[in-house]
Amino acid sequence: MQCHYCDRDAAYGVERDGVTVGLCESHFRDRVEELAESEGLEALREQVDVTQTDRES
Repeated sequence: MQCHYCDRDAAYGVERDGVTVGLCESHFRDRVEELAESEGLEALREQVDVTQTDRES
């Protein structure tokens, strides 16, 4: 699979409603940074039950 934004091979693929979109490592990082700077991340946290667990060594 190819990256949605460039000609590189996709490192990640996301499927939704039967459509799969691939992202290379670089564009994946770009999108994560954009998400972290937007209100979208907070909305995602509200939709997903994210709990942090302490790991004992």
